[in-house]
Amino acid sequence: MLPTFVRSTPDGTETGDFLALDLGGTNFRVLLVRVSGNGKQKVEMENQIYAIPENIMRGSGTELFDHIAECLANFLEKLGIKDKKLPLGFTFSFPCLQTKLDESFLVSWTKGFKASGVEGRDVVGLLRKAIKKRGDFDIDIVAVINDTVGTMMTCGYDDHHCEIGLIVGTGTNACYMEEMRHLELVDGDEGRMCVNMEWGAFGDDGSLDDIRTEFDREIDAGSLNPGKQLFEKMISGMYIGELVRLILVKMAKDGLLFQGHTTPDLLTTGHFQTSFTEHICGLASAEQVLRELGLDPSPEDCVATQRVCQIVSTRAAHLCAATLAAVLRQIRDNKATERLFARRLNKMVRLLVPDCDVRFLRSEDGSGKGAAMVTAVAYRLAKQHAERQRILNTLRLNRDQLLEVKKRMEEEMNRGLAKKTHATATVKMLPTFVRSTPDGTERGDFLALDLGGTNFRVLLVRVRSGKRRSVEMHNKIYTIPQDITQGTGEELFDHIVHCIADFVEYMGMKGASLPLGFTFSFPCHQTQLDQGILIKWTKGFKASGCEGEDVATLLKDAIHRSEDFDLDVVAVVNDTVGTMMTCGYEDPQCEVGLIVGTGTNACYMEEMSNVELVDGDEGRMCVNMEWGAFGDRGELDDLCTEFDRAVDDQSTYPGKQRYEKMISGMYLGEIVRNVLLDFTAKGLLFRGKLSERLKTRGIFETKFLSQIESDRLALRQVRSILQHLGLTSSTCDDSILVKEVCSVVSKRAAQLCGAGLSAVVDKIRLNRDLEKLSITVGVDGTLYKLHPHFATIMRETLKDLAPNCEVTLVQSEDGSGKGAALITAVACRLRDAGK
Repeated sequence: MLPTFVRSTPDGTETGDFLALDLGGTNFRVLLVRVSGNGKQKVEMENQIYAIPENIMRGSGTELFDHIAECLANFLEKLGIKDKKLPLGFTFSFPCLQTKLDESFLVSWTKGFKASGVEGRDVVGLLRKAIKKRGDFDIDIVAVINDTVGTMMTCGYDDHHCEIGLIVGTGTNACYMEEMRHLELVDGDEGRMCVNMEWGAFGDDGSLDDIRTEFDREIDAGSLNPGKQLFEKMISGMYIGELVRLILVKMAKDGLLFQGHTTPDLLTTGHFQTSFTEHICGLASAEQVLRELGLDPSPEDCVATQRVCQIVSTRAAHLCAATLAAVLRQIRDNKATERLFARRLNKMVRLLVPDCDVRFLRSEDGSGKGAAMVTAVAYRLAKQHAERQRILNTLRLNRDQLLEVKKRMEEEMNRGLAKKTHATATVKMLPTFVRSTPDGTERGDFLALDLGGTNFRVLLVRVRSGKRRSVEMHNKIYTIPQDITQGTGEELFDHIVHCIADFVEYMGMKGASLPLGFTFSFPCHQTQLDQGILIKWTKGFKASGCEGEDVATLLKDAIHRSEDFDLDVVAVVNDTVGTMMTCGYEDPQCEVGLIVGTGTNACYMEEMSNVELVDGDEGRMCVNMEWGAFGDRGELDDLCTEFDRAVDDQSTYPGKQRYEKMISGMYLGEIVRNVLLDFTAKGLLFRGKLSERLKTRGIFETKFLSQIESDRLALRQVRSILQHLGLTSSTCDDSILVKEVCSVVSKRAAQLCGAGLSAVVDKIRLNRDLEKLSITVGVDGTLYKLHPHFATIMRETLKDLAPNCEVTLVQSEDGSGKGAALITAVACRLRDAGK
């Protein structure tokens, strides 16, 4: 099971002129193979046979390869193409150890060759050296193969399902496309590679001893390599005639044939040729063959001889079919050989593997045309690979680019903090009026209201301090009917208060006046901790009389109207700050919050002296960066690709949230979809065939990236995802490419996020005039949590770009609910301390 490094069969898109060199005996051929496409596959060939004199066969390797190079030069000059540098496929039919598609080391000479200095050396390298020494022409040796692989590739050009090659002639061998994960001799486990089975040696370990006969053993004993190639000696054309001869001699000596007579011709090894077994189709032809051997056969002798030939060839066909069936069981897609033997082979294969739809396709000139086809496929793959990488390289970021992103983020952060440049800054650095993280002394019962969509939650959060420090939560989910989301502000907040009253009664706390933290996930302008001015509704809300109003006041007014209970609205917060506070309760070093989910944002504790929008220089305040808008002034234009621009153009707010559109879960699937569309349109994927579903915006969900990039997901599962997208004819190679696209897009997102975060932690370090900073970042969001590699890549980028910061990333749980309550708890602690 030798790797051949042939990773794909023809797909019909190969075009161009290719040379082939077929060396397997004292005569060798040079071919020019013209492959044309344009919808109609066509292969034209010109060839010339050259002889290798015996003195060169037995001379030095230098002389041999110089002779081959001279014949190549003659062929190219004859066709008038000596000035062209054409790709060449080299069929070298001697035992070799192959290490690359274009590198093969000769193990030992056979077939009478004894050229010195070649065994143990790379034959491609020797040929290249001989060509270079001449200097009058140049070629690109792309591939070295054997004739079995050539057979598969020749047939594969006409039939794209051909994944097996079979030789049954003087010798026998097979090759097939095997899953890479089964090939331990080659690194990598994705895709397929053609393996050269060298199945003629099957049985050399004794596994066929129970079915070998005395005649098989006699043939083996008299061969040039006793004990070797035992399967081949039971099947191939070199030995079948000899098997028949030995059986006829035995029967004659036992008095069962020819009245006990033999002749010198019958007793001579090799005189009963394998071709005779095909000719003996009737009694007349049997009689003719036997008379040529000097025998005087009776009609009964002819019948018996005919039967012996049939039994021997049928056994050979059945043995071949049985081993081929084992290959078919492995892969379930195939092709391969012909005549009486072929019919028996075909019949037995169908009997042994009825669940495989097998068609045998006869190969014409597999060793010559096939070498050219391997070269054509290799050239196509190399060309396509280069084009794909050129496109994907636009999405790959180097260290210098990431450092530039960090630098620009730092500049925009400073612009957002400064009163003079705040209005034009893309990173707004909004004050949250949260002035402290939890210190562990917070205690009490707090309500939290989490409003961010048509479902909202009311929570009771019990915070305990001391040795049994803990946070206990109870919550209930309520729905906001659509008519209320589209009605008046009074109706909306009356409904919310009604739900809060229901929850308080449900928890048995009616009449209690509790402090409340309000997570309000709509765009707001905040001027103090317990105030948030709604800038505009999003997410389908259109309640009138709310935009431009303080949502905390609207909630308080509704509470007063209800007269059922009283609440102290202490804090209005967003989920990023909630994430930081949730993690800060467990880790006092947590001073940064990060969200990487459907959207992305960050917050951190900034020195008050730098927050120019708020009076006072003492202490710190958490600033809500709103970093998703980074790039809206063109700061990321040099990194944006055609795919980013397409996603932006098709978005609800073109030109806005550019950084978020390169990072967050809402957009990564769309970026991948646009890359796949481009690849397909250029014939680099799915054989150029688009599915209607893939043309649909949003169909490639970001969750698919997480699933496809999972290390545990086999390629067949990737194909099932592609089939869900209407790509029913996607191949194994397509799956590998889709996985690579997903990986490149998600890696860029994680690196960009890491670059932004490095700017934040380095700013905190410089703010505090520290050589080294140790800090914790609280992180939430489905992309960060569910993607198999995002967190690791982001962490590596952060470490590389901010080497003086020791950053611990902690996953937050329920930042929007628990975090709002903890902000309220901290605010109450500070308020009580002030009193």
